[in-house]
Amino acid sequence: MFDPFGDFDTAGYLRNFEQEKNLRIVKIAEHELFRAQLPAALDYLSTRKRIEYQDFLEVHHILFKGLYPWAGKDRAEVLPASAVKKGNLYFCHPLDCRQAVSEGLHIAQNKKQIATRHGFIMGMFAYGHPFLDGNGRTMLLIHAELCFRANLSINWLRTSKVNYLNALTREIESPDKGHLDNYLQPFVENQIPRSRWLETLVMLPGLDGNRMPSDDISEYSDPKTTQEYVDFDSCRDYKFKTKFD
Repeated sequence: MFDPFGDFDTAGYLRNFEQEKNLRIVKIAEHELFRAQLPAALDYLSTRKRIEYQDFLEVHHILFKGLYPWAGKDRAEVLPASAVKKGNLYFCHPLDCRQAVSEGLHIAQNKKQIATRHGFIMGMFAYGHPFLDGNGRTMLLIHAELCFRANLSINWLRTSKVNYLNALTREIESPDKGHLDNYLQPFVENQIPRSRWLETLVMLPGLDGNRMPSDDISEYSDPKTTQEYVDFDSCRDYKFKTKFD
């Protein structure tokens, strides 16, 4: 059980407002909230001239504010000293969440870049992993908006969840080598109107978060955790190319 706050017995899963401990019920609530709040999130994105990290946070807040008190707050604010990983794959240090996501956003604002580096952009979002839950839905929605602005779309209904996650894992482990770009390229199609996003996104298999491997958490104060993270980051061999304030 993913219990980053260490208070599951008293506060439920991730301190949800109902203090619900049944993960199946929480995941159903997450997905229903996503469905209900998707139009509001789309409306918000459509008003943004340029999508920045703060917009990334706001979309998460719109989607999940009805369930989690920390909705819209990233790991740097919520758990700045904790490492989060899935299996052997580490997500970035909490203090680098903004840098990682902003790197992807910076590339994505260039229409020529997103046409060929859509996988790299998604990989940066995934490595940033800003939130304790709801990352997949948030980054999928942001990615769809960015593709829309470049007059293209990814037909996610044609993708394989297993193959996509395998390519995404390789992209995080070894970024900017084309792993996810190459996987997604056959599914690039013409722009999908925003009016069709609701029916498309809610139909995606696995988007409800069920049957997904749980994240693991440990403290950077643990020398073993710190060394594993340093080793993982070293193997990634990627330095952020854009400086942000």
